[in-house]
Amino acid sequence: MLQASRYADANYQPNAVPQVVRGNPSWGKDNYAVLFRDAAAAYQLAIRWKISGDSAYADASIKVLDDWSNKLTNIIGTSDKYLASGIYGYQLANAAEIMRSYPKWTGFPRFKDTMLNVFYPMNHEFITRHNGYGEAGLHYWANWDLANLASMMAIGILTDRHDIYQEALTYVKSGPGNGAFRNAMWHVYTDSGLAQVQESGRDQGHSTLDIALIGVLCQMAWNQGDDLFGFDNNLVLKASEYVAKYNLGYDVPWTYYTTSDGTVQTEISSASRGSTRPIWTLIYNHYNRVNGLEAKYTKEMMDKFGPEGGAYGANSGGFDQLGYGSLLFNSDVK
Repeated sequence: MLQASRYADANYQPNAVPQVVRGNPSWGKDNYAVLFRDAAAAYQLAIRWKISGDSAYADASIKVLDDWSNKLTNIIGTSDKYLASGIYGYQLANAAEIMRSYPKWTGFPRFKDTMLNVFYPMNHEFITRHNGYGEAGLHYWANWDLANLASMMAIGILTDRHDIYQEALTYVKSGPGNGAFRNAMWHVYTDSGLAQVQESGRDQGHSTLDIALIGVLCQMAWNQGDDLFGFDNNLVLKASEYVAKYNLGYDVPWTYYTTSDGTVQTEISSASRGSTRPIWTLIYNHYNRVNGLEAKYTKEMMDKFGPEGGAYGANSGGFDQLGYGSLLFNSDVK
């Protein structure tokens, strides 16, 4: 799948722009697609280099990263600009984390500056102010916080800024917004080992996005020696099982959820039920292969959709996660 991807071709040409627009044509024409496609390419090319050792892929990956660090100055739009700063921020930082060991990458310092000066300030601004709704920011669904926390954590790791990394980690564990794990996965059913997700009453496309971003946060923290997978008695596993089970067509328990505007969600949403995202292997690998825990529905979802690639479709939702979990997370190494 990786070899066949157009984004893993050593001849890939980047399309960086000085200003990324997401959310409102009145601010300028939406152009954020060039960023999510290039982020996918930088990551896939980096993986292909690590596997093959062929420097052509390394050169292609850093060409993408350098193009953006040379040109990008800001990200604008409606509040949707914070989705761009979060999702594409964590993706670019993860690609760069792979490429930092490439000795020919002389542009690495400049790239780190871009992440610190363009992406991180937006991540911090959103998490602390929530676009004017305050620190708690319960107006915004969980995925908004989770995306910006993922970017913040990835940037902290990439730039060796422990303060930034710790800012994200602390918020995940005890923050007031919907991205804090106990708010994102807010109701545990102790009898069934499931946890209801904050966006389950909205639609399943966003519920699965929550699981995708939670998995990214857990894996990055794990690589730094912090165990978010085990947080609050394996809360993430319970949420993964809940979302996977429902999207496989099974019934799950439901508890009424009241949104920040007072709307009472009386039932789980069937909208986008069965959503496909390449996210399940990362979670299954850790809980089952590393920790030896059962993850029945996560495994069933993983098996149903087969080997995980990346770039599922042409729209932004298909690029919200980097993918290739079947290739990258398939071992019992602790």
